[in-house]
Amino acid sequence: MQTSRLRLGVNIDHVATIRNARGGDHPDPVRAAEIVASVGGDGITAHLREDRRHIRDGDLSRIQSATGLPLNLEMAATDEMLAIALSHAPHAACIVPEKREERTTEGGLDAAGQHNRLAPIVTRLSDAGIRVSLFIEPEERQLDAALRLGVPVVEFHTGEYAHATGPERARELKRIADMAALAAKNGIEPHAGHGLTYDNVQPIAAIPQLAELNIGHYLIGEAVFVGLETAVRRMRDLMDEAR
Repeated sequence: MQTSRLRLGVNIDHVATIRNARGGDHPDPVRAAEIVASVGGDGITAHLREDRRHIRDGDLSRIQSATGLPLNLEMAATDEMLAIALSHAPHAACIVPEKREERTTEGGLDAAGQHNRLAPIVTRLSDAGIRVSLFIEPEERQLDAALRLGVPVVEFHTGEYAHATGPERARELKRIADMAALAAKNGIEPHAGHGLTYDNVQPIAAIPQLAELNIGHYLIGEAVFVGLETAVRRMRDLMDEAR
């Protein structure tokens, strides 16, 4: 299965991180969502963390109202986040691991080890018409767990690939490609994200089974220098070239 166009979801969390560093309302992540929509982005990703370090509760409905793009809500597997997701009914909910002390999401969700915790959450979200995905390592054990949980989407953590060099990067790329093919073969739509940049995105984008990449921190960092519109357009161009 090769998708005709690889979708780009843009994570706008770190626009809110900058806003929250000073308090107040500027810069507004809603404006970032509007810019992403204007330059052909395919979706907006936002992670409402337990400690509200970037996206705030009130941002969610404003982001949903600002554009016609689907919102992918990244969330921990907690009762609080389940209630918020059900209240806002985003297009998709990606369940991610979350540790209060981490700077950013470190590694994939242990879907295999948390099946009993995840199963009722997946069911509640799915029954509400929310497309559920799991942010997992590109490992067969975790993919098998996703299959048992009945989710329609997995997002493979590309952090190990992004930080590797030489032969190790090639091994990580093959691991992601193999798991993307296996996911698609089993009827799960594979996505990927974490640590992707202009320099390393194209080998990932060239994996034919991948349907979507979610990229955030790098694009917001580039936007400081060139503007968000230019940063997103450049990433979009690189992804299209790879396909």
